[in-house]
Amino acid sequence: MAKSLYICYFGVREPLVQTQVNPYLRELVKGGHELALLTFEPSGFRDNEEAEVRDRLSNEGIDWYSMKYHKRFSAIATAWDILAGAWFVRRFIARQKPDILHGRVHVPTLMGALARKLSRHKPKLLFDIRGFFPEEYTDAGVWPEGGILYRSAKRVERWLLKEADGFVVLTEKARDILFPQSADSGCDAVGRPIEVIPCCVDLTRFASATASSREKVRAELGASDRIVAVYVGAFGGWYLTRETADFFAVLKKEKPSAFAMILTQSNPGIIEPLLRERGYGSGDYIIKRVSPVEIPRYLSGADMAVSFIKKCYSKQASSPTKNAEYLACGLPVVANAGVGDVNKLIGENGVGTLIHDFSTEAYAASINAIAQLNGVGEQCREVARREFDLGSVGGERYRNIYRRLLKNGC
Repeated sequence: MAKSLYICYFGVREPLVQTQVNPYLRELVKGGHELALLTFEPSGFRDNEEAEVRDRLSNEGIDWYSMKYHKRFSAIATAWDILAGAWFVRRFIARQKPDILHGRVHVPTLMGALARKLSRHKPKLLFDIRGFFPEEYTDAGVWPEGGILYRSAKRVERWLLKEADGFVVLTEKARDILFPQSADSGCDAVGRPIEVIPCCVDLTRFASATASSREKVRAELGASDRIVAVYVGAFGGWYLTRETADFFAVLKKEKPSAFAMILTQSNPGIIEPLLRERGYGSGDYIIKRVSPVEIPRYLSGADMAVSFIKKCYSKQASSPTKNAEYLACGLPVVANAGVGDVNKLIGENGVGTLIHDFSTEAYAASINAIAQLNGVGEQCREVARREFDLGSVGGERYRNIYRRLLKNGC
């Protein structure tokens, strides 16, 4: 039985960990792997909460370790966490002698790489790249392009690309950019395994998205006989708030009874004034923060879904989880072209429509195109099963790259 440590620079309670970390770990446990998880917690736990989390994960076959996440003086805090995390991982290697260190994006992988340098035992290092982290920060306006933080992150990235024994990316586009030799062989130029694993979802969660739940949700919203368009996710940065509001404005013009459902963790004040400026009254929309467990139920009440993300270099590596969730609920998607593999996903499968510019004409055309997709719900679900199923796609590909790592590459 292989033993692995998964290093994650997020807190165990965060929705991303609940939907895009723990499910994959459970899939690896099914494959016979012994898993430990290291997280970084931004705040304390309420009474008994930490023990409850530990017991739940233990029952799923996952040993959980946590460290304090530091935020104040951002760059210095991150550097401190990297050093503290690397020291923890070094001690873990000495005690447990894991076969694989699995780093989720750059910072955790750096912890693993530093710890391995300082250890006699040399586990395999899996760099789960996910997105183009340095470019994400510049594209979102967090770091100045070409600044010292960006240059430092790129130097670290180049070193990790040399140090790692295998890699995971989210999109075919990212693989073509980073590892063009791997398209046919599945290996890079020096024989290290590459796996493309998009953001997958547990399709059993979406079995609750039924005709009955649709009727109930629409009745609760007061939208039983209305066209309901939904947006799930954050606003700001590379998530296009104004463009999303403009789409809803055109939808209101084309379909006067339209209802906007916004499920977001962001401050409602970011999007609500924009909807009101565009003709949405208090009974025409809902802006709600919901847990991942509630997402399928609310999506079941919609007729179409929106996914607008800034088209930029870093987003070629992006696999928006919302798109997988939309399709799993049978919803056709209105998305902008040029983000990850979305052109292929929607363009070749007929499960929505792509817009190539953010204009009134493009929004109107997309709304009319969606209206022509009669009976597309089952087709959307089938594409979700083929492209984003947690077990047969995500779990199997993670198990596959673990097998390849343990066999010393390709």
